[in-house]
Amino acid sequence: MRIRRELEAAAREQFVMKGGKPRNTYPHYMTLGACYWLKSWYPNSDVLEIPWDHFAEESVSFTYGDLFPTMRYRDDRPYRQQMYTKTGIVELIERYGFPQDWNRDGDKGPERYIEAQIWDEEVIGRYLY
Repeated sequence: MRIRRELEAAAREQFVMKGGKPRNTYPHYMTLGACYWLKSWYPNSDVLEIPWDHFAEESVSFTYGDLFPTMRYRDDRPYRQQMYTKTGIVELIERYGFPQDWNRDGDKGPERYIEAQIWDEEVIGRYLY
């Protein structure tokens, strides 16, 4: 947990430096687009879709892959150790595509999906039952 909290603090700091205005100390985690690999972990799983436009630019950040390996894995891929805004992740997707499409089996690296870090309860709260 100590390492996770350190990574979350570093992610929050990088997000703020890119214009983010997180209201939470720690984010809620989601994926950008469905990830059937994650969905396969649970027998009765489902996909929750929240419209892109419901999230303000300053309330959500992204990593190209799960936060943990993205921030810790060392190689020459330019998206390592990087947080992205909505604008930035769109540019990255245009260049590389979705990892859940090109790396379904995980044989091309640790990135299996794009992770969204939701730093504000407002949008999430609309979807609680």
